Amino acid sequence: MSTPGAYFRLAKVGWVLVREGVVLALPSEDLPASAKLAKALLKPFARNRAKHADRRDRLATAVERLGPSYVKMGQFLATRPDVVGADFAEDLSRLQDRMAFFPNAAAKANIEGSLGRPVSDLYLEFRDPIAAASIAQVHPAIVRTSTGQKRVAVKVIRPGVRQRFQNDLEAMYLIADLQQRFVRSARRLRPVEVTRALEQTTKIEMDLRLEAAALSEIAENTKGDPGFRVPEVDWERTGRDVVTMEWIDGVKMSDVAGLRAAGHDLDALADTLIQSFLRHTLRDGFFHADMHPGNLFVDPQGMIVAVDMGIAGRLGKKERRFLAEILYGFITRDYMRVAEVHFEAGYVPGHHDIASFAQAIRAIGEPIHGQPAETISMGKLLTLLFEVTELFDMETRPELVMLQKTMVVVEGVSRILNPRFNMWKAADPVVSGWIRDNLGPKRIVTDMKDGLKAAIKLAEAAPEIAAKTEKLHADLVYMSEHGLRFDASTAEAIGKAEAKHTRWGRIALWVIALVMVYIAVRLG
Repeated sequence: MSTPGAYFRLAKVGWVLVREGVVLALPSEDLPASAKLAKALLKPFARNRAKHADRRDRLATAVERLGPSYVKMGQFLATRPDVVGADFAEDLSRLQDRMAFFPNAAAKANIEGSLGRPVSDLYLEFRDPIAAASIAQVHPAIVRTSTGQKRVAVKVIRPGVRQRFQNDLEAMYLIADLQQRFVRSARRLRPVEVTRALEQTTKIEMDLRLEAAALSEIAENTKGDPGFRVPEVDWERTGRDVVTMEWIDGVKMSDVAGLRAAGHDLDALADTLIQSFLRHTLRDGFFHADMHPGNLFVDPQGMIVAVDMGIAGRLGKKERRFLAEILYGFITRDYMRVAEVHFEAGYVPGHHDIASFAQAIRAIGEPIHGQPAETISMGKLLTLLFEVTELFDMETRPELVMLQKTMVVVEGVSRILNPRFNMWKAADPVVSGWIRDNLGPKRIVTDMKDGLKAAIKLAEAAPEIAAKTEKLHADLVYMSEHGLRFDASTAEAIGKAEAKHTRWGRIALWVIALVMVYIAVRLG
């Protein structure tokens, strides 16, 4: 249930977006007539400098004014072009946190509260922060080891960020609920579920033990993989509000000149990056979902080191199999098989005609086969695929959209390193190997093993299932004879809740009106 505070925060968000010109930057061609009229009426309230600023600058300024919760929301929506559109997703993906440092004293208090030990006992040196983000900031430090001293990076949670996010989240849910109720075209995108995913993702990110666990998991998965690793976690100095990890001496992948000066083979790095990402996705079903150039380093040994595992994606066995079959179907021009996979996976509702869907898939695939391999983008292929599936009522699949967005970013980084990067040639050893092992005879053996395990678990649970079924049957018989009734206290509670909801709804409308008038007078 939304409170007056949520409506007030929603009004504030709307006002900031209007004042900073973000509303003016919305493309008018796809808006209904009422929205176009509202946009025209709001134009005079935008700042003069905002009217002439680049759309990306407008977004950055608005997000900075709204605070850390909305910085995180912007970063999350950058992974969801299906929700905000490709252009806005691109703008959001380039937003920097642009957050001020918080004092060392606050960082030390968070560390000591989380680990229960004085900072002086944990670190020989604890230095000023070098980077600040919406959720945390990073400090260089030195620790003592059995062999001497070692440099580490210490990531500390921002004070008060959890409560601030929880307050702002209420307004975000209100926006999503209004969108889902009144914007029919948005229902397919399931905005409330998108907001719920944002909530879950950010709560995980705010517990730095979970980021440390993600680094540890991907380190185990990639042990022995050529050319890729993640920083080692110092678990003794890691808790809910702090994670300590290996300091990485290397060159950022965004610094192409620096990589070249250090003598690294840029073409080989591009191949290694895409192959590593595909291994994590297809083999492990667990991938780093924020692999922009600022999170990727190349160490002196030529290893790619990925940092900041706050956002990660997972794919189950079925999703991995469907993804591989879709890609393989495009490669072999078997468009009917690509269509069948979508129906088998339940991505496209069964009432649609599979032959018509295969025809739409062909419209994507055929133009690709007439191009040189180095010009074909796998990320673009998936983007076009999602655009076509919208015509066939395919609901949003967050895990697939996150995968597609990450693939676009990784492929883009590879093309920065090697402008003539051949995505398909580089990916072939990993994709073809996975298809051979999982879509051939080995797949049958694996499926049989999985089926046997499931049968054993079902047999073990049979007595409990039988007992619950017997109880359910008895309850149904009782209800059929005596009816379903509420006790007096339950009926009274329902009545009070309904009355309170109606009262708050009326109050909220007045609050919004008064707030907008007040803000217009004060800031206009």
